[in-house]
Amino acid sequence: AVLASMRAFVDTVQDGTWRGHTGKRIRDVVNIGIGGSDLGPAMAATALEADWAPGLRGHFVSNLDGAQIAGVLGRLDAATTLFVVASKTFSTQETLANAQSARRWLVDALGDEAAVARHFVAVSTNEERVRAFGIDPQNMFGFWDWVGGRYSVWSAVGLSVALLVGMDAFEDFLAGAHAMDEHFAQAPWPDNLPVILGLLGVWYTDFFGAQSHVVLPYDWALRLLPAHLQQLEMESNGKRGRLDGTPIDVDTCPIVWGGPGNNGQHAFYQLLHQGTRLVPADFLVARESRVPVSGHQPAVLANAFAQTEALMRGRTQDEAYDELRAGGYSTEDAHRLAPHKVMPGGRPTTTIGYDRLTPEILGALVALYEHKVFVQSVIWDDNPFDQWGVELGKRLAGRMLGEIEAGEAGPHDPATAALLARVLRMRAGD
Repeated sequence: AVLASMRAFVDTVQDGTWRGHTGKRIRDVVNIGIGGSDLGPAMAATALEADWAPGLRGHFVSNLDGAQIAGVLGRLDAATTLFVVASKTFSTQETLANAQSARRWLVDALGDEAAVARHFVAVSTNEERVRAFGIDPQNMFGFWDWVGGRYSVWSAVGLSVALLVGMDAFEDFLAGAHAMDEHFAQAPWPDNLPVILGLLGVWYTDFFGAQSHVVLPYDWALRLLPAHLQQLEMESNGKRGRLDGTPIDVDTCPIVWGGPGNNGQHAFYQLLHQGTRLVPADFLVARESRVPVSGHQPAVLANAFAQTEALMRGRTQDEAYDELRAGGYSTEDAHRLAPHKVMPGGRPTTTIGYDRLTPEILGALVALYEHKVFVQSVIWDDNPFDQWGVELGKRLAGRMLGEIEAGEAGPHDPATAALLARVLRMRAGD
């Protein structure tokens, strides 16, 4: 039912039937959310930018720092902008602060409170709060309240993605995920991709002492995937308690990080090759770019495979010496420099290759990592669907916000009390 409702709305925006308050077509879609209501949609929309409908632009606002919302709004025309406010409870502090700022901007620009109904839609489960904001509940897209944010891009939380790429492409994205679901459920374990990835992660974390895991897309479209996987993996399996409440006595989720592969070669790959820490790496490589430019993709492939070979093989001191001598260095200089060019090798990598990044392939990739997380949660015996550490921070932030606004701190530990006292003095101009 929600998918049908999404399709009806997406079609009207894309064909121009849905108009803003002044009668103009929508040209910009702004997703306002945080966590899973931002990371997943932003990643998927960016990855599928080649599929965006002509004339539509996408923007994503998540941070509480007003600089982000101000920067986005400064590039927009209120008469042609649609805001998608994504919040399960419609009470998330960061999301509501940004939504209220966007609402004020819109009303000031168009001069009419009634404009809100034509420029804001909600992805939420709280109809009362949505209505109070000024959004028609008919323009509220719901989802099951048990869906965690980091697993929610498949639901109405993906509305901003659907608005940009069209509902057909969004359903292709879902179909790719469904194919991976079926593969996970049915494939024998030696051929089961999520099982293999999950077991490799446990192997290197608990038996080789790897403290982090790096994700390296050699596909510019996937540049936001590492940020999405940070939340997916660390919020799911960053746990220290078993399902029965007893402590887990092994390391669980590693620190997940990464970035575009070619860029990383000129930044942090030095540590991967010669650092003292073992860092398993995932390489994601497309045979063909969605936006082919003559001569580029062969170089991308060559760089990716050169790195995986170098990480595996390394270089011995004798090899380094021979290379230096062949390069014209003297015997003395070659002996002096060779130790610095030694690389131990044996650095584990997993290469995930695909033909080209279609919506189906993207859906399969994201689902692959979701099922990997579940495999590891079963082995570590944790609950990958809660996030009590996140919720503690939210509760404390709500309390401190009241204290900062009132200009008077309540009881805290000495370090926190000193920080708040300093901030309050600064805010008071002392």
